[in-house]
Order: sequence, then structure tokens, then C-alpha cells
Amino acid sequence: MKRTVTHLADGRELIYFDERDDASRDAVDLRELPPPPAASEMRHDPILDEWVAIAAHRQSRTFHPPSDECPLCPSSPAWQSEIPASEYDVVVFENRFPSFSHRVGPEQGDVLPGLVPTRPGAGRCEVVCFTSDHNASFASLSQARVRTVMEAWADRTADLSTRDDVEQVFCFENRGTEIGVTLSHPHGQIYAYPFVTPRTRRMLESARAHEGNLFADVLAAERADGSRVVAQNVHWTAFVPAVARWPFEVHLYPHRQVPDIPALTPSERDTFAPIYLEVLRRLDGMFGLQMPYIAAWHQAPVRVDRHLAYLHLQLFSTRRAPGKLKYLAGSESGMGVFVNDVRPEQAAAMLREVQL
Repeated sequence: MKRTVTHLADGRELIYFDERDDASRDAVDLRELPPPPAASEMRHDPILDEWVAIAAHRQSRTFHPPSDECPLCPSSPAWQSEIPASEYDVVVFENRFPSFSHRVGPEQGDVLPGLVPTRPGAGRCEVVCFTSDHNASFASLSQARVRTVMEAWADRTADLSTRDDVEQVFCFENRGTEIGVTLSHPHGQIYAYPFVTPRTRRMLESARAHEGNLFADVLAAERADGSRVVAQNVHWTAFVPAVARWPFEVHLYPHRQVPDIPALTPSERDTFAPIYLEVLRRLDGMFGLQMPYIAAWHQAPVRVDRHLAYLHLQLFSTRRAPGKLKYLAGSESGMGVFVNDVRPEQAAAMLREVQL
């Protein structure tokens, strides 16, 4: 894999990950762009002990552009996008409308009344383009391309983890307008947070209180029972958790406990692609249409409790039936208590029965 670092017209970093060593990456961004925005503001909620980012500049981000004005497609003489090259394999670049950024203004860091301290929303947000094909999807990628994407995830996780203003790195993909996606080009994102997220803190607290290895014990129990296993190979198991909150939710665990993607061996990286592509294609085959989903990598924090964490991917869809979505209504949004319309055992059986 060839890695090439360059910069866009406004100074944001862009990195090409190429599957060919002879790829030329000397194209220049010719656009006239305003300077990137300053970092957002974070406010601490004293009641929930959580940070909330206030990023008002994101109101003006690109929203459902026509396909010939897609900012994630390669550039052409008729259209200059975020990617100057005329073609690419995998590209990562700084988000133009970031929720977190290292560009901290000198005036940031005020204290609000009412027990609400504030701090700059330091960190970094990046976009990961999986392919230059606007009409593709992650499920349609080749195994070789998925391997390249994994190398990009590993590279960015390792690099971002060295930053003083980053405490956790989150790689994820949102797909489908039902999820809220505003750009249809196949892409994911990476958030480098300046704090450990509430979900991760909760999981690590549970792991600390468990007698034994919580994540490994859950994986072993699911593999032994088998009723919720969707797919498995020598290094990975994909299963619907017994406590699935979403109609169709699959977790992918490596069989060996590792803290993050960079810690995976070459063999573990190689064998991720076939099982993940199988799960995605089963999801798409469920109702004969592309399933909206969120794919979320749970990685260890950068500096604390890394020995407790266990890398895994959570994949879930909001679609519960053809033409029907699960919405987060009163119980879920107001109280955080999920009510699932589909039994996890039934969801796993339905996924296994999809003809590929």
C-alpha cells in the first residue's frame, strides 16, 4: 500500500491510500476556500456527567448535493471536489465542517454560570472515502479494497492516538437517508474525541466489575449457544447480541482480545473482509433493498483502561420491516430504555436464511 500526504487549498490534510505503488498524487486543489472554522465549544453537563459539543458552523454543511456536484467524487475539469485527483482507491481528509478540531481560537474556554464549565472542542474529525465510485456501497467493495480501508483505519487510529488533545478514536460509517446521511457517496468518518465517550466509560465500568473477562465471556457464550451466530471464520464471529436494542443488530468480535484496530495481526485483518461483507450482504438481502445502518468500531481509550477494552464492531439498522423504521421515541429518547420489536434469535435466523 502506498500512502501519500498532501493538503487542500485551505490547509486541511488529505491522505491517499493506494493499492498501487506507481499511483501519482500530484494533483493540486485549485479551489478558493475560506479558512477552516475554529474548534467547537464543549459544555459539561453536571447532571449526566457528559460533554456536549456546540458546533454551530455545521449548520451550513453540504446537504444532499446533485450527483454531479458530489464533494467526495474525484475532481474533473468540470467539477473540483474535496479530492483533487481524477481517481483514487481510499482517501482520508480533514472534515470541512468538523465537530472537533485542533484549530482552537484564543478566546475559547469561558465558564458559563450554572455549574457548566466549558472548554474548546479540540480533537479532529476526518472523512474516509472507500471508493471513487459514487454508486457503490461498502457491501459491493472487493475484499482487497476492504483490506485497504482497514489499513487506513489502523493508520489513522495510530496517528490520532499520538495527539495530546485526543482521548479516544471512533471509526464509523452511516449509510442511508433514514440514518440522516447527507452525502450518498460511500464514505465513513473518524472522530478523535478529547474525552472518553459515555458509552465507552459505561462498558469499561461493567468490565471492571465483572469477575473475569466480560467481553471474552460474552463472545464465548454466544459461540457456545450458537442460536444468534450469523457467521464465523478462523478469527472472527458475527452474532446478534441477546440484548440487541435494534431490530437488526450484529456484533463482530475478533477471537483474540485486542484494544484497537492497529493491534490486529495481518491475518486478522485479512479475514475481517469476507465475514463483514457477508454480514452486509445478508442485511441488504433481508428485504431486497439496501438497509440503512450505522457501523461503529468500539476501540479502547488512548490512555486509560486499555487492558479492559475489547475491540469489536457494532452494526445496526433502523429498519424493522419493509417500509417500516424503528424510531427512538419516548422510552428510548427520554429514558434510554430500548424496546426491540424483533426477537434477537429471530433476527439471527432471518439473516442466516438470506440467500447470497
